Amino acid sequence: MAPLAVRRDHPSGKRKLKEITQDNTDINSAEDDDIHHKLGLEMPSDSDEEEGSEDEGSDEDEFPEIDDESEPGSGESEGSDQTEEDEEEGESAPTSEDDADLGPDVDKKQLPSEAPLPGVYPKPKIIKSDITGKPKRVYPEIEPEYDSDSSTEDDPNRVGNIPMHWYDDLPHIGYNIDGKQVLRPAKGDELDKFLATVEDPKSWTSGFDHSTQAETQLTAEELDIIRRLQAAEVPDGSYNPYEPTVEWFTGKGKEEVMPLSSAPEPKRRWQPSKWEKQKVMKIVRAIRQGRIVPNKPKATKPQFYALWSTPASDHPPPLSAPKVRLPTNAESYNPPEEYLPDEEEKKEWEETEKEDRARNFLPKKYPALRLVPAYDQFIQERFERLLDLYLAPRVQRKRLNIDPESLLPSLPSPQSLKPFPVFEGLRMGDQQRRFRCLSVSPDGLWIAAGDEAGIVRVYETALGREAARWDLKTKIGAIEWCPKLDVCFFLVGVEDIVYAFMPPDLPAGVQLATHTLLNPRELPQPVKSATATVKWLGAAASERASSSMLNPPLLTIEMPTSKSGLPRQIAFHKKGDYFATVASGEGQSALWIHQLSKRHSQSPFKKVKGSVQRVLFHPSKPHFFVATQRYVRIYDLAAQSLLKTLLSGIRWISSMDIHPSGDHLLVGGYDKKLCWFDLELSDKPYKVLKYHSRAIRSVAFSPTYPLFASSSDDGTIQIFHARVFSDWNTDPLIVPLKVLKGHEIRDGLGVLEIKWAAGLGTCWLVSAGADGQIRVWCN
Repeated sequence: MAPLAVRRDHPSGKRKLKEITQDNTDINSAEDDDIHHKLGLEMPSDSDEEEGSEDEGSDEDEFPEIDDESEPGSGESEGSDQTEEDEEEGESAPTSEDDADLGPDVDKKQLPSEAPLPGVYPKPKIIKSDITGKPKRVYPEIEPEYDSDSSTEDDPNRVGNIPMHWYDDLPHIGYNIDGKQVLRPAKGDELDKFLATVEDPKSWTSGFDHSTQAETQLTAEELDIIRRLQAAEVPDGSYNPYEPTVEWFTGKGKEEVMPLSSAPEPKRRWQPSKWEKQKVMKIVRAIRQGRIVPNKPKATKPQFYALWSTPASDHPPPLSAPKVRLPTNAESYNPPEEYLPDEEEKKEWEETEKEDRARNFLPKKYPALRLVPAYDQFIQERFERLLDLYLAPRVQRKRLNIDPESLLPSLPSPQSLKPFPVFEGLRMGDQQRRFRCLSVSPDGLWIAAGDEAGIVRVYETALGREAARWDLKTKIGAIEWCPKLDVCFFLVGVEDIVYAFMPPDLPAGVQLATHTLLNPRELPQPVKSATATVKWLGAAASERASSSMLNPPLLTIEMPTSKSGLPRQIAFHKKGDYFATVASGEGQSALWIHQLSKRHSQSPFKKVKGSVQRVLFHPSKPHFFVATQRYVRIYDLAAQSLLKTLLSGIRWISSMDIHPSGDHLLVGGYDKKLCWFDLELSDKPYKVLKYHSRAIRSVAFSPTYPLFASSSDDGTIQIFHARVFSDWNTDPLIVPLKVLKGHEIRDGLGVLEIKWAAGLGTCWLVSAGADGQIRVWCN
């Protein structure tokens, strides 16, 4: 539509300009009246405003001249003016209460019709135009409040959706729209927050705004949304989930007559299917080959059966469910007097465990059935009933009649496995002091024992006579005889010192050989070692060091001071040149390997894993067994490497011994377990024997007979037959033979050490106990 063109010098143009100006002036004056009315100001009347506008309009409101080329004639402008007047006259008549103010001349049919408006819109006011004389709608002014438009909200912090903990160490919490820092608001302590919640009744309706770092009051609409979400309702309060269904395509005249798709019909609609043809031909070929028989007569089943002609089922009938125990007189609400418990029976019932009670309730008496309360054990009894049904057997198993004796392995009779120790032959020792260590010479003639008072005694095995005694005046930890037969001496281990003693009344050749071995005329060259030095002192130095002794030792070995500790064990190699000492100290200084011919000592390990309990030399190979608290490690001394680690399963290993063949190992522990290892078979025990009721203290293989023994704190000695076969396909035969009893238990200790006396041609066993006695068990 072309813009309105009015000539300034044309009379009709002046008249039209005046009407437009007058109309705008009326609208502005109406707005000013409303504003001044609110402010309490006096405003001139409409007539005064109209007169002022008419006077001013003749002088000032003049349009500039319009080019004739852009507007060809005034007729067009007049026509456009006439068109605007017609449009204003065409407005619909008003329908509000303001129709009475329009005057009698106004035809109500000419008022503009009011369209239905939503309830949220303001209602228009219909007034009469002062210019055209026609009614028109006037809407109230829009009040620019805060919640009128969300675009007018001023968010002070414009950092966006980022983690606000980035600003924890900064004095500000973000930036506003101008790029300036928004300082962090002051916060009170927890007491201030508590006082604020007490003083402000609306504090529970506020939430913490992370963008402003302050508490924000929630509106009623937000609280209503939260309440609806907590109640699992629709957040929108105006939503009606039960609105009637609108049937769009149901009913007369609402049917959808148009097709779902306007695509042309596919060719497969009228052409035969190739795949159906293949399927049909496959069925035809099967009919021709006889694999499918059409119209096959159905096999008719007999309508009646001979009841007694069917064979009986092998399966037993299903077991019925266990029945509920029927109530007795005690369950009655009015039981007889003899069923009611007295106070003592009630107290005894309450003190008894729940599982040991004869009844799970106490009989009570009520005057009427309606006064009986609910049963408090109802849920528990229903649960136990369900367990009875769930765990009830469904099938009845046939019991196997098997003799328990037939399940045990067939072992030979102990009478056929003789000889083995069966009775006590000799008893010696002092009952006032317990013997901690014991050793028997390889020829079986001498027994050396050490007690807790520091006295070493040597007895004759055959007679039980005390042949010699040495008082070391310190606690003795270990004693061991040298296994060589051409010499005769034994080692005694005390705190950081090892002594070598020789028994009396020896043949001259044996004495000379023993002195030559322990005190040679020409001492060997000392071997340089990076470890701490061990001092070897001969007979002369030993006499000076132990001048208080009656018979001084032939050799003294001094360990590094305050590093080794009290020796626990002294273990000789089979050839008698090497021996190892295990002390109670920690680290590498607890284990030493010594060589008598070279007078050399060395610590084989730089670092020891765990606390060493026992060590052994392999009888024929350069292997070294080291037993810690739970494991037994086998080392190759020649290759200086670890060969195998045996998993004993014992919590604390107490003793260990190796079979004379070197292929089997016996390990005892403080947890009453005795493990037999087959070194060629596995790293786990071949057999685990549990014959003792208390901790095992010592185990020992017999060097000449297929026997081994174990002693325990229960005061008994178990004798076993252990036959090892040369055929690797045959397992060792282990048979328990005899339980030797005789030692007394003192302070929780029983038999502390056992050794076999094999040199006499007999299978004698020597034991030392906590009762201060040494016993020789004979066959």
